[in-house]
Amino acid sequence: MEIEILLLLAMVGMAAGFVDAIAGGGGLIALPILISVGLHPVAAMATNKMQSIIGTATASFTYWRKGLINLRSLIFAIIFTFAGSFLGAYIVKQIDASALMLAVPIALIVIALYFLFAPNLSDESKSARLNFLYFAPILGFCIGFYDGIFGPGTGSFFTIGFVTLFGFGVLRATANAKILNFTSNLAALALFIPAGDVVWPIAITMMVGQIIGARLGALTGIRFGARFIKPIIVIVCIAMALKLLLDT
Repeated sequence: MEIEILLLLAMVGMAAGFVDAIAGGGGLIALPILISVGLHPVAAMATNKMQSIIGTATASFTYWRKGLINLRSLIFAIIFTFAGSFLGAYIVKQIDASALMLAVPIALIVIALYFLFAPNLSDESKSARLNFLYFAPILGFCIGFYDGIFGPGTGSFFTIGFVTLFGFGVLRATANAKILNFTSNLAALALFIPAGDVVWPIAITMMVGQIIGARLGALTGIRFGARFIKPIIVIVCIAMALKLLLDT
């Protein structure tokens, strides 16, 4: 592959990493580009997962260093997210997931409207509606399963779950969503890598951009908090919804 295309893909990785670290949805940027340069859709999905997991790991580490993530409290959610995503990736070839092409855009628009109009959304924690210990693993399994089958909006779904169900502030919810999003990507790659679906030269090139973009995105989110994260989530969710609706 020509050096100019690889440089372009590195920049795409940086942009996707920046957006993904704040609101999720980096795949909306990267996946169409990977397909446009000639990758088979399965190879594009696998390569996108590989390059994005590095960015998600970078963002997760940055948020963790700032004290926004308690890994001990997430252990069971991580385990169930991995199991859900692995199961989803395993059975994706055996079911018709076309119905999700309509259902997911509707869910993304609902998330965008919630973040746009819900009052008192801030970085302050609020009372949880559900017990985190018992219900976070269920949330992780369900959204992980969705990520294994389909994927768009996974980070946004995790964020809205942490905010609405467990009373997390927007910044803390975004940080914890990165950990579970990393886990779901890792589970899918446990199937993609042995199958030889990852195009490694492209993945490695984009990883470099992802590391830079994800760190900048996480630091930006930490610096400006909910007042910056909320509009980015709204924009990304609406963009993903429109893209999915246009593809149907």
